[in-house]
Amino acid sequence: METNELLKKVRKIEIKTRRLSRNIFAGEYHTAFKGRGMTFAEVREYQFGDDIRSIDWNVTARFRKPYVKVYEEERELTLMLLVDVSQSNMFGSGGELKRDIMNEIAATLAFSAIQNNDKIGVIFFSDRIEKFIPPKKGRKHILYIIRELIDFQPIGHGTDIEVVLKYFTNVIKKRCTAFILSDFIAKNNYQDAASIANRKHELVRLRIYDKRDKELPNVGLLKVKDAETQQRIWTDTSDRKARMLYRNNWEENALTSQKIMTNAGIASLDIETGQDYVQLLLGMFRKRNARM
Repeated sequence: METNELLKKVRKIEIKTRRLSRNIFAGEYHTAFKGRGMTFAEVREYQFGDDIRSIDWNVTARFRKPYVKVYEEERELTLMLLVDVSQSNMFGSGGELKRDIMNEIAATLAFSAIQNNDKIGVIFFSDRIEKFIPPKKGRKHILYIIRELIDFQPIGHGTDIEVVLKYFTNVIKKRCTAFILSDFIAKNNYQDAASIANRKHELVRLRIYDKRDKELPNVGLLKVKDAETQQRIWTDTSDRKARMLYRNNWEENALTSQKIMTNAGIASLDIETGQDYVQLLLGMFRKRNARM
């Protein structure tokens, strides 16, 4: 992509997503994903009802009366975005590709994180790890991430959820919140990898799909191409059985993916291209806040 065109796209997505994160997302994001760790604040005299496990025995011995350690919630958070850049996301039956929606959501979450003074990092993946951007703070870092979201060219074509979950678990040592953005068109079993990753971190699954992923139009004989395997076949879309088989395959894949996430304790949200993803994400944040 030409530099001027890339800069225009970066600026356009920055203006849109920054406004969303500032006016809508920031408060909900902050409440839903505030830091879960605890950091030492001070010591004070023991009061009736304090947990005896919090007694600071060294200070107690020095002053000859009980003192307890006081901790406060650690507000700073590390946010990781695991972004699927496989070829199946370069599809959209409307005005936007699945990858366009993923990019906007990722940028909105990134700006929401930075307003909370959080670190933000990204792992791009296909059927391999394509690129790792370590977590950092700052507007310059966010703009670099947006440029990569828009212009990154992957080597792989397929989707391997297991490989990115294993890599994420190994490379990020401190507990963090992570969003995995993908259409989850993947054939491998990633149950164990998902369970291990969510025990160490806190994952949220965002599945982005297009209406034509699940349903073929009735337009007669049609040549279709699998974006990930590059296989091309002729399909008679006027055949009701062919359309049903196509839909059943999609539903089976969706149910398998959802079952894996549910078993691993991972929160999930499905977003169709053309839907108002802002309201869907806000709804998820608010449900999460209500449970806290």
